[in-house]
Parts: sequence; C-alpha cells; structure tokens
Amino acid sequence: MDLFGLLSADIFLQVRVSFDCRKCFVRGGQCKTDNNGKYFCSNAMKEKKKKLPVIALVTGCSAIIFIIGLLLFVIFWRFYKKKHVGPKLLSRNTSNPSSRSDLEGGSVYYGVPVFSYTELEEATTNFDIEKEIGDGGFGTVYYGKLRDGREVAVKRLYEHNYRRVEQFLNEVKILTRLRHKNLVSLYGCTSRHSRELLLVYEFVPNGTVADHIHGDRSTPGSPKWATRMSIAIETASALAYLHASDIIHRDVKTNNILLDSNFCVKVADFGLSRLFPTDVTHVSTAPQGTPGYVDPEYHQCYQLTSKSDVYSFGVVLIELISSLPAVDIARHRHEINLANLAIHKIEKFAFTELIDPNLAFESDNEVKRMTISVAKLAFQCIQEDKDMRPSMDEVLEALEKIKSGNDGPEDPEKTYDDAVDLESAANSFTGL
Repeated sequence: MDLFGLLSADIFLQVRVSFDCRKCFVRGGQCKTDNNGKYFCSNAMKEKKKKLPVIALVTGCSAIIFIIGLLLFVIFWRFYKKKHVGPKLLSRNTSNPSSRSDLEGGSVYYGVPVFSYTELEEATTNFDIEKEIGDGGFGTVYYGKLRDGREVAVKRLYEHNYRRVEQFLNEVKILTRLRHKNLVSLYGCTSRHSRELLLVYEFVPNGTVADHIHGDRSTPGSPKWATRMSIAIETASALAYLHASDIIHRDVKTNNILLDSNFCVKVADFGLSRLFPTDVTHVSTAPQGTPGYVDPEYHQCYQLTSKSDVYSFGVVLIELISSLPAVDIARHRHEINLANLAIHKIEKFAFTELIDPNLAFESDNEVKRMTISVAKLAFQCIQEDKDMRPSMDEVLEALEKIKSGNDGPEDPEKTYDDAVDLESAANSFTGL
C-alpha cells in the first residue's frame, strides 16, 4: 500500500517547527535530526561566510563616506574662518596675563605699538573705578600711567558689545593713517590674542566740550566766547581734514570733542567712522550715531554722506551759542532736540532767547556780531536737505572769516538787525 499517496490525497500533514529550526533556515542552513531525535543546524556557517564580504563592503563604504564628509566640513570651516574672521580678527583668550598676549607686548600691529594686557592693567591699577574718566556707548575709558611715565587714556570695550571687534579694528585702522593736531593720537592697542580689547590714546586732561558748557565742569559764562569760537574752528578743521582723507566721523558731538589744558580741541571716538569711497556719492548703511545729532535725511534714507557730519556739527555750533544740551527730555516735547528748539525760536522771532545770557551778547558788539553769524552758519548746516548744507571746507572758511571780522557789515545796529533775518532760514525746514 502507498501510504504517502493516501496521505496526500485526503490528509493535510502539519509539521510543528521549533524557533531554533526557523533561525537555522533563515541563516541558510538545513534543520536536521540526529540519532537521538534532536534538531541541529547543518550548513548555516557556509551561508554566513558568503554574506561577510557584503557586510564588509557596506561598512567600508560607510566609513569612506564619513571620512570624506568630515574632510569637506574641515575645509569649509577653514574657508569660513578665513573669510569672516580673517587673519587680523581679534580673538579672545581666556588665559591668564602670562599668556601669549603678554609675550607679544612690544610688537607692532597695524603700524602701532602693541601693549600687553598686564602693562595696561598695571597702568590703570587693575582698571580701578576711581580711574574712570569717561563712559560711552561702546566702552569705558580709564586714566593710566605707563611704565615710561606717559599719561594715557585706556578704552576698554564693553564685553556685551557684539560689535566690539569691528569697532576696535575700525579705530586702529583709521587713526593709524591720520595725523592732525586736532585729532586724538592713538598710542597703541592690545594684541589680537589679548584677553580684552584695549585701545591706548594720548591723555587729554581737560574733559569734553559738553562738560564745560552744560556738564559737571560748567560755570556761568565759561568758556568765554573767544574760546568757544576757537573750539568751533579747530573742530571744523579736524572734520574738514577727515573728509579730505575720505573718512566720515559719523558721531560728531560735544562729548567726543576733548579739550587739553589750553582748551585746544582733540576730536575723539572713531568707532563708528567710515572710510568713504571716492567714486560714490553716498554709502548705504543703517543709521548710527547719537540722538540729537543724527542727520534726519540719513535717518530716513539710510544714505550716509559727508553732509551727515555737517549736520551734527551744526548742532554743536548751536550748543556753543546756547550752552544747552543737544537732547533734553525736560524740555517741551517739540523742543527736546536742540535743533528743533532753535528753529522754533527763530520762527517766533525769539532768536535772542536761544543765546546764553552769560556770553556778553548784549554788552559786547563784537560778541553779538560773531554769535549771530555763527547762528546763521549753524542753521545752514542743519538744513533738512543735505544738498542745501555747506561742505566742511566751506564751514571752516566761514568760521575763520567770522572770527577775523570779514564775514559782513561792521555796523552794530545792522548786525543786530541781522538776527531778524534768521527767520527766513526757518522757511526751508519741515519739522526736523
């Protein structure tokens, strides 16, 4: 009898396969039984060995791809650092004062001497708060005395100022190419490996113009008009020199005009200054500067020109005439800005109310003549339309003529009547 034939015809044969046997089958082996009826896996190892080259190939390819990716990342990172950081970017070094930054003291950077952090820390008595002589938008200035006996002003850029490196480099690059008696001198700086970014300037001992006309050092009637006139001329001379050197200061204000013991001017703070290409009419850039001094056209159109400095200087002239700050929130809201206040006084035929009464305007005809002439010039400088403003060369020439008496009629009565003519200048303003 054919037993298997009978089974296949009417009976389904169901075989229960163990888990181990299924694993053997998956691995390419054959599940068999030995003489004792126990399962064992035959030929599985041969199949596994066949798969090993495939696994090795996949692993090798993955490793090669990873290495290539890593190399590309390293190349990209080096290119990025070279382009955006550059070989001259100053990196912070959190090491102690005996680090490389100190070892570089005495070298030269951008043509100026490099000071070690230790020397400047020593010069300022560890940046003693009692040595602070100035505090601006970008850093604190300390009085210091170097080992060679020189008195210096050390600017320490704020740690939280994310643009401190840019401003540091900007001041160094600009000041190293300038030489003018009315510009502050840069003695040196720390190296790019220093723990902090420090700039070392000549020490100018007599504070700022702002200090003397409406600040802590101000006294009624001081400085005298003759001194204020000299301050105006020397500042204009420095700015005209900057413009001739294709540089826009961009932060002209009385707080940035330093005075020595003889009240001679030293224009300072070039952190916002810009090199101005000679073949363009303006530079498009976000407005920067100090409220009360910023050119309204620059603020509205984002177009920086040398006339932006002219506007700021016009505000400085009004400060010299009035002894009032450029911004005062205690004034009427339409007169918080000094430029607005000046225009309103002229429109109301109240020009004399703008003049500091302690300047002998009423008692000295020569002071009266010069004050009115400077006021006229100031209003030309703060014209809203930049094309209506004079250049700094023209401003300087006008101031020198005013001082020498060659600016107009010598008749005191005619000079006084000219104050009324200032009202016509206000017609060109549209609410600064």
